[in-house]
Amino acid sequence: MCKKLPIPDEFIQELKARIIIEDVISSYVRLKKTGRNYMGLCPFHNEKTPSFSVSPENGFFHCFGCGVGGDAITFIRRIENLDYVEAVKLLAGRVGMTVPEDGRDDGMGRLKTRIYEANREAARFYHKQLYTPGGQQALDYLRKRQLSEKTIIHFGLGYSPASRFELVNHLKSKGFSGSEIISANLANQSKKGYPFDRFSDRIMFPIIDLRGNVIAFGGRIMSDIKPKYLNTSDTPVFNKSRNLFALQFAKNKANGQLILVEGYMDVIALHQAGFENAVATLGTALTNEQAMLIKRYCDEVVICYDADEAGQKATQRAIGILRPTGLRVKVLTVPNGKDPDEFIKSYGEQGSARFGMLLEKSGNDIEYRLNKLRSGFNLKSDEQRVEFLNRAAVLMSDIENPVERDIYAAKLSAELNVEKSAFLQIVQRNFRRKENKFKGEEQRRAANELSAVNDRMNTEKRFRLRAASAEEALIAVMILNPDVAIKVVRRVNPELFITSFNRRIYDVLSDRVKNNREITLADISGDFSVDEMNSITRIVISHTRENDPWAAAEKYILMLEDEAQRLTPEQIENSDPEALNEYIKNKLRKMKDKKQ
Repeated sequence: MCKKLPIPDEFIQELKARIIIEDVISSYVRLKKTGRNYMGLCPFHNEKTPSFSVSPENGFFHCFGCGVGGDAITFIRRIENLDYVEAVKLLAGRVGMTVPEDGRDDGMGRLKTRIYEANREAARFYHKQLYTPGGQQALDYLRKRQLSEKTIIHFGLGYSPASRFELVNHLKSKGFSGSEIISANLANQSKKGYPFDRFSDRIMFPIIDLRGNVIAFGGRIMSDIKPKYLNTSDTPVFNKSRNLFALQFAKNKANGQLILVEGYMDVIALHQAGFENAVATLGTALTNEQAMLIKRYCDEVVICYDADEAGQKATQRAIGILRPTGLRVKVLTVPNGKDPDEFIKSYGEQGSARFGMLLEKSGNDIEYRLNKLRSGFNLKSDEQRVEFLNRAAVLMSDIENPVERDIYAAKLSAELNVEKSAFLQIVQRNFRRKENKFKGEEQRRAANELSAVNDRMNTEKRFRLRAASAEEALIAVMILNPDVAIKVVRRVNPELFITSFNRRIYDVLSDRVKNNREITLADISGDFSVDEMNSITRIVISHTRENDPWAAAEKYILMLEDEAQRLTPEQIENSDPEALNEYIKNKLRKMKDKKQ
């Protein structure tokens, strides 16, 4: 359950009146008007066909593909990885409102604030250490890599002293406790319980989020000691799978394209050379979350990984993650096995122009994958030519656009002297196979949803499906018809709800109705987690508005009253014979009355 600060209800009502959900979401998702609603590609999962719906009339969003949903606050919580209060503050700031402070704070919100402050102070400390005698070697290393003073300052580069206590002592002198420093992962805890610096004798790279907060660090060793790079582990303010290095700068220079490279130094070298749209992952392989983050800021991504075997494997994997998002994907391979930094430096003053030429000539991902595939076959052999074409047909089945498929089929057919129609037929067969597999998965997902077998929020639903369905229908009627909700609350005791999750929703709605407060999704989102809001939004969107909502509510109430009298398998097993006989007689009597 979500724990929220006591933000005045009046403030939330004013915020609701000022924010427009489609404007909030269109900052992250390209929306297209479809009737009364807007549709777009879901930012929370990879999809080819838009299934992400925004309803301005009802003030909520819902993805029919992955099931996420909620109000504007829930959207910001999920996409920015914020808690409820942080999301409210962000939205309030956009419309010129300030969240009133009443002096109270919850534990996690307070801890996050302290981690941000500790990280900011640590970044200042590391940067100053770079210009001390102890940091001279690190400064010399950066200058040897031809980084200008302007670049060093721009990226806030620093040095962590060899002593394992200097940062801890500095932060303690600034009022931070040992537990706060450990929670920020700026320190580890010894067996005796005291904190000591996590980073020692390393060049430090601050990692900054899109709001300008220092959220983590990467540290590079200057010797042969392993690991070469040490990164902040996940903390309450940082998840390495959801952030990208230098995106806070690159997003403003993207102009429709981002360059994805492997390391911090490659990013910094490219920015210094004028390619300020470069970003990198944070010590891990590219993730789906990072791909969706990239998609928010560009239409095209150029993968520029190392030319060695590991880099090429990483390129293939990244293509498989980026392409399903709908991004155009290109691949830039730096000649002679060099990384971007080495390549630019090797040409001196012409380095930037030379890299720009490589960037312009970079081929798309299909060409790259076909070339990699081609290199593994002897195309003079009929047998290997057939095998290559079969493998190429599977690869080309990833192409959604039929015109694009036709173009590549024509090229390969001409190159290998085969009939285009025959080859294209194999490609189409593979494409249909993938489409059918996708549709089959969608059908299985829909069937599971109907049977409630995968309902993680309401695990009791699958065992009392009729009761849970009636509960959900009644909840939907209440949220969509506040005037009917008043009558429902007067009539229905919470104990009539059989499943605990739905009972908790009803408790929240009932409490707000009794206190004359609104019950829209935006009003209740602070009482539930983002995952719980997904389920509540699904409940609402699955039930259309009733012509006679009170008559519908009465029908669902009668169903609940009937279900409340049913014995569960456990109750039947534990009932004494006399009570069980009486229960059966009552059921038979009711069935007879219905027939008459």
